[in-house]
Amino acid sequence: MTEQTQTAPDAAAAAIVAGRTALGIELGSTRIKACLVLADDPSTVLAVGSHEWENQFEDRVWTYALDAVWAGLQAAFADLADDVQERHGVTPTTFGAIGISAMMHGYLAFDAEGELQVPFRTWRNTTTGRAAGVLSELFGVNIPLRWSVAHLYQAVLDEEPHVTDVRFLTTLAGYVHWRLTGRKVLGVGDASGMFPIDAATNDYDAPMLDKFDRLVSERAFGLRVSELLPVVLVAGQAAGELTAEGAALLDPTGALQPGIPLCPPEGDAGTGMVATCSVAPRTGNVSAGTSIFAMVVLERPLENVHHELDLVTTPAGDPVAMVHCNNGASELAAWVGLFGRFATVSGGQLGSDDVFEVLFREALDGDPDAGGLIAYNHLAGEPIAGMSEGRPLFVRTPDSRLTLSNFMRAQIYGVFGTLALGMRVLQGEGVELDRMFAHGGMFRTAGVAQRFLAGALDAPVAVGETASEGGAWGIAVLAAYLSAASETDLDGFLRERVFDGAEFHTVEPDPEDVPGFAAYLSRYRAGLAIERAAVQAL
Repeated sequence: MTEQTQTAPDAAAAAIVAGRTALGIELGSTRIKACLVLADDPSTVLAVGSHEWENQFEDRVWTYALDAVWAGLQAAFADLADDVQERHGVTPTTFGAIGISAMMHGYLAFDAEGELQVPFRTWRNTTTGRAAGVLSELFGVNIPLRWSVAHLYQAVLDEEPHVTDVRFLTTLAGYVHWRLTGRKVLGVGDASGMFPIDAATNDYDAPMLDKFDRLVSERAFGLRVSELLPVVLVAGQAAGELTAEGAALLDPTGALQPGIPLCPPEGDAGTGMVATCSVAPRTGNVSAGTSIFAMVVLERPLENVHHELDLVTTPAGDPVAMVHCNNGASELAAWVGLFGRFATVSGGQLGSDDVFEVLFREALDGDPDAGGLIAYNHLAGEPIAGMSEGRPLFVRTPDSRLTLSNFMRAQIYGVFGTLALGMRVLQGEGVELDRMFAHGGMFRTAGVAQRFLAGALDAPVAVGETASEGGAWGIAVLAAYLSAASETDLDGFLRERVFDGAEFHTVEPDPEDVPGFAAYLSRYRAGLAIERAAVQAL
């Protein structure tokens, strides 16, 4: 991905006015991002926009208000329109295509009139343990706590009165797309986080649908889960057009015109795969933000069921093993903010990015095992680690080496700790990787988090120019693919038209980091007992 440099300003403005562009919008955990690319060259970014937002913990539920969804979308779109005006001197009124992406999973339940029945339950909630356990045994595949079907069944088990009124379930991306187009559809990658997908049909697994209906028949008579779920589409399929009502929702100024085609809405895992050109077997990617997850495209089915691994799909429907951790870089960012404040009150003039840079560079001088220090980043529950709730902790023994470099290395290692537990399970299945791609803000400081991740996974890790803003760009690329899907498959489109000539910086595992992180992970695993005690005590 490159900023607009090769396209002459007049040509770029003409392309924007004519709608020879693709717009991607992704609703992440802390930011809503918008990215505009050339339709015939999606590697060229013409403009960007963003809006910061935050989830709420209300009545012990992690949620976002739907009003905040639309206020944030409008703010991000307005920011992008301002960037277009500043860079190119024109106002965007149409696009060649639009794509919507968002955090996967969770529970958005609507009645026949389209009214939300309970506050949006995000992926971060871990209250569905009983339901997930029953469904995993019933289906013979792992059903994670955050999947939509787990939330639905837990609501049935808890005899929540709204269940009898539910007529539509979807994800955040599916909800936004529905309001923009009127169509209740979902990309297969996002749909695979709602209900298991049959790889042969690229649709919900029919025998499992029947099993679910029989399971709930006595508690929720007449409930048919297949009637509640969005229609599944694969990348490149038409997913509707922007309605007049949808255009007004996205752009209240009235400048945006209806009739723009939209690609299937996708989850942030799928857009991360697209943004790192990792949709083919033996490729994978790690996305690090508020949460952190790894996606590995499989050559063959896994032999066993593992609670640490989700079976999802690429946006084209190919099977993927996913290691999803609820907690990513938020605790690390909190510590960096603390040091940044110290620098400020001490008379320093470092900006936020500069503080990250200084502290990340300091971590390179730490011991390979972080000097015996351990950092837990669990702000929320963490199913892979067996944690129902989160208690961030920093732990050390009296003989550990407490230095700033070791502290920072431990904090960065801590971001990868639970992820590494899941990846060890995948390695035990004999899954091999040619290369792991990484993206997310923590990889902006070149050669630090990337190096430590390579040591944690004992595999080469590549970072490209999309590292910090991959998701919104990824869904913009999927929007651009709408007009090319009849000519090539998604992998070919990415390799030949998007990433041809793209530069990736690849780091091999450091021979000292690999055993050093292994020693850290051994202590990390043992210390989870401390974390569980903290949940009980605090």
